Amino acid sequence: MKLQQLRYLKAIVENNLNVTEAAERLFTSQPGVSKQVKLLEEELGLEIFHRSGKNFSHVTPAGRQILARAENILSEVQNIHALAEDFRDEERGTLRIATTHTQARYFLPPLITQFRRRYPRVHLLIHQGTPVQISQMAASGEVDFAIATEAIALNRELLMIPAYRWHHCVVVDKGHPLTGVKSLALEDVAGYPIVTYVHGFSGRGRLEQDFANAGLAPEIVLSAADSDVIKTYVRLGLGIGIIAHMAYEPGQDTDLAYLDAKSLFRENVTRVGFRKGVYLRRFMCHFMDLLAPHAGEERVQEALNARTQESVDRIFEGIDLPEH
Repeated sequence: MKLQQLRYLKAIVENNLNVTEAAERLFTSQPGVSKQVKLLEEELGLEIFHRSGKNFSHVTPAGRQILARAENILSEVQNIHALAEDFRDEERGTLRIATTHTQARYFLPPLITQFRRRYPRVHLLIHQGTPVQISQMAASGEVDFAIATEAIALNRELLMIPAYRWHHCVVVDKGHPLTGVKSLALEDVAGYPIVTYVHGFSGRGRLEQDFANAGLAPEIVLSAADSDVIKTYVRLGLGIGIIAHMAYEPGQDTDLAYLDAKSLFRENVTRVGFRKGVYLRRFMCHFMDLLAPHAGEERVQEALNARTQESVDRIFEGIDLPEH
């Protein structure tokens, strides 16, 4: 059995059992990948993939268990390389982050500045995507951290550390009638067309649930993944905007009025997701400390050694998260 054979198995599954695409991703030939899979199956004496003609149709029950163990082996191989890199030069390396627009645009810039100041020789890669996409990137090892509010909790391959809490606000034109309301209520907000986030982004699900709990069904006239797009259409008069509190910039959004909605909607928690059993290099630990300074090195190490999300939740139970 060879490590390369295990890498082929992983690539095939990640490319929906398409051997040609897996081979292209690994910069090798399709016949070579097929041959190595066949050799491994012959060595083990069982099928990993069920065939339909020349194509793989599904993973066999035995294959699912083999793939799970192959993932663990490959993850440990990656950890060994990371450990060796730390001993060779802890100041160099690559930090790969996947996050949403709101985090990348409004939350991360000052932290990235601090990180670059401490580790100027670490190459930084930031991938943007939907919460589902970025959780998949972290689970597959394509990135080191996934930072998001929604969806990453649904990925059982990841463990999550709470980073900070935040709330929504309402933005309107400065002459809007809501600016004259002394005590803003959900009914007031629901009385106007709304521009806010698409499903799966920045607490959209919680917003809808809060309205529903109050017996309200507001008109969502436009949904966007980008807070700047939401503010643009508020300026065009399409509706009032509901955005993350941090996305309102007083120095730049001078034509918009900020309405505090902290008492109207439940707060949200942004989390940092990482693969189970991953080895974090020193500069990764430093970045984690910037993201969640309240966690502390000891708790983070406990979380890294945890097997389940329930164990991680117990580690951080009762901690007062910072608000952004």
